[in-house]
Parts: sequence; C-alpha cells; structure tokens
Amino acid sequence: MLVLVTILAPDKIEFKPIHLKDEISELAEMAKEIWEEHYIPIIGKDQVDYMVKKFQSESAIQNQLNENYIYFSLLLNHQPIGYLCYKKDIDENVLFLSKIYLKKSFRGFGYGKQMIQFVIKKASELNCQFINLTVNKYNKNSISAYKKLGFVQKRALIIDIGNGFVMDDFEMSYDLNSNKTTFST
Repeated sequence: MLVLVTILAPDKIEFKPIHLKDEISELAEMAKEIWEEHYIPIIGKDQVDYMVKKFQSESAIQNQLNENYIYFSLLLNHQPIGYLCYKKDIDENVLFLSKIYLKKSFRGFGYGKQMIQFVIKKASELNCQFINLTVNKYNKNSISAYKKLGFVQKRALIIDIGNGFVMDDFEMSYDLNSNKTTFST
C-alpha cells in the first residue's frame, strides 16, 4: 500500500510597499473588489461606486501617495489578500490608519490582527502614541475586531464627502502607551 504524505509549508506573510504604477493599478482593482463585496450591504451600491472612485481609484491612490500616505499590500504566499494605508499626523503623535481591508475569503484567520500588529510597529517606529481610525457605524464585525485588539471608540462622526453622501463613522483610537499587549501570532 502506497501512502502519500503532503507536507505543507507555513504561509508566508509579507507587507509590500506600494509605489509603482502597476502596483497602484493592482491595489485599485483589489480595493474595488473588497468594497463591492463588503460595503454594498452597508451603504449601498451608489455610495460604494462614488467612494471607490473618490478614494480608491488609481488616481486617488496616487494623489494620496503624493500627500505622504503610505500604502502596503498584504501578500500571502506572494498573492495579494488585503491592503492598508496610514499617514503620520505632522503636528501630533498620531498615526492615522486610513485604510485596512482584507478580501472576504481571508477574514477570520488572524491576518487582520497581523495587519494591526504591523501598524502598531510602524506607529512605534514613528514615535506615535496613538493610532486613530474611522469605521462605519454599521460595520459591526470590524468594530468588534478593533475593540478586541485594544481600540476604544472615541466619538461619532458624520463627514460630508460630496455628491449627497456622508461617512457615518465612529472614530476609534489605540493608545500605544496603554496597550503594552504583545500579540501572539
């Protein structure tokens, strides 16, 4: 009797900085895929289409890079599965986590936690005390995940983004000095 044994190598996670035009194009495609899947049930197709064009298109991402936003693609075994974007507030000791997204099939496996760990490390390297983010008030799973990772809800925000749409969000914050938790991977 012949028995075949498959030995699986551990998954390789990599955070790849985004700079080049083809990287930006790939990221914009992934953003559209994630936003259409995740946000249409929360805010509707018209607002998703508007926000993807305004904030996640190739030109929007390039403009943000020009404004000192830092983008990373999360690669699993060299394949993109998510992305994040942050910017250090020049006048304060705050890192603003502008974007953190995972493809649906990769949620719930700890990759989001690894992304937050990566951002915490970057915030520490930049001598930031706080990481702030905004999250849609009806994005219950993300709010719950952020709370489990040490973020606290600060305030409600309603931000007019044009074309008759608003971002109806909570601002959440992570205090690097208060959260000395070492995450297990």
